[in-house]
Amino acid sequence: MGANEPQSLALHAARRLGQLVAEAGWAVLTGGRPVGIMEAACAGAKSVPGSLTIGILPTGPDGPVSAHVDVAVFTEVGEARNVINVLSSDVVVACGVEGPGTASEVALALKLGRPTVLLAAAPAASAFFRTIAGRGMLQEVQAPESVIEFIEQQLGIPRWHPV
Repeated sequence: MGANEPQSLALHAARRLGQLVAEAGWAVLTGGRPVGIMEAACAGAKSVPGSLTIGILPTGPDGPVSAHVDVAVFTEVGEARNVINVLSSDVVVACGVEGPGTASEVALALKLGRPTVLLAAAPAASAFFRTIAGRGMLQEVQAPESVIEFIEQQLGIPRWHPV
């Protein structure tokens, strides 16, 4: 999850994270639009042969979709699709946490008890989410590689190895 117009650090982190998630054999789920963190994460994933990217879009079929999305889900529910993003994810990773849309996804993830990772988040955003984490599991990291390590070691989600 992340901003439409992120800082370059978050954009690079999202692209690398998408690649690492795909290399682990996991699906990448984003908001599916051809902008910002969504585009970068899906592009990173598609650099890996056999990867799977899923876009949960706020519009109908006539809305813009990233060329890097394999499966587009058109919700036609606008920003309410953030709930679908969170409920469809085993782990929610927010890259940068630079806007209200991303903040709403992080808050929903924490409220719903989803494991949540803040990747390269600003100190103010990290501090805020630490205060409201409640029953949600919150992890803060600076590098995409640390996200993969957290998912494998702390959450026990193994890499997928095709037979």
